Amino acid sequence: MNALILRLVCGLLFSVLVLGAIVKPPDNFSQGLGMLLPATMLLGVALKGPRRSIIPKRSAPAPKAAPPPGG
Repeated sequence: MNALILRLVCGLLFSVLVLGAIVKPPDNFSQGLGMLLPATMLLGVALKGPRRSIIPKRSAPAPKAAPPPGG
């Protein structure tokens, strides 16, 4: 449920950003590039959802104790 809400919010923010760029285009090229980075990040989260590993992580094995010297 949490992931669905996050995807919906990011999709809504992306659409607002795009509509804002259409209604009032950026004044120069650097402003357009500045809007491009957050837009791509929002679109990525809206399409893919939050990053989660499907395969559960294994805990690291305990280091083996070294044999005592001279024994």
